Amino acid sequence: MTDELALLPDASWARVLCVVAHPDDMEYGTSAAVATWTRRGVEVTYLLLTGGEAGMAEPPSVIRPLRAEEQAKACATVGVADLRILEHPDGMLQPGLDLRRDVARAVRDVRPDAVVTMVYDVEAFGGLNQADHRAAGLAAADGVRDADNPWVFPELAHEGLAAWHTSALLVTGHARPTHGLPVDGRAIAASVASLKSHAAYLAHVTGHPDPEVFIPEILRQGGAALGVDAAVLFKVYDLGGLSGS
Repeated sequence: MTDELALLPDASWARVLCVVAHPDDMEYGTSAAVATWTRRGVEVTYLLLTGGEAGMAEPPSVIRPLRAEEQAKACATVGVADLRILEHPDGMLQPGLDLRRDVARAVRDVRPDAVVTMVYDVEAFGGLNQADHRAAGLAAADGVRDADNPWVFPELAHEGLAAWHTSALLVTGHARPTHGLPVDGRAIAASVASLKSHAAYLAHVTGHPDPEVFIPEILRQGGAALGVDAAVLFKVYDLGGLSGS
């Protein structure tokens, strides 16, 4: 382990909620962390804010169920049984109160120890970050704290959802990660398989690199930064209680 990065203190976690914009967003390496957690007995829930229906050439009515099916297959490769896909329009996510409320609702329902989301900076992944990624990340950052405040979205209490405190927000793809989770060959293979589950989508992406090549390389680079063979890196925000993990 390097001086710059710390091991993720996740030993006591029982539940993790992953909040992303689209099908396949978790599959670019982060699913190796999910496979590691679920193998250990952690319950992981995926909350997709859109169905990814604007991501392919065919009409959204055709694409939405197709992408849901591919995401379910991807979830199965990494041990995720709880997949939730909301109805917000793909490509037009708005980081407002409705989105925050939906995230807060899921946090109160799942009651996770940690919430995972994607980087929401304007610049990310070597260029301009996609608009839905930014909206989803902001909604996750705000919604996880909204879920802990009984006076924000009080209507959720009338749904039987009490306030819930989450210990940490984990942001993937951040240019300045703070923590890493070591992953082994089995988790790497599961991560590759999870991305390959999106076969119809990948066929529409011109020049998409081979998952069997670039996913292991991403995780090896993370491992080099952490001082292990392979790792998933996160920017971790301690919301109170992380040090006790």
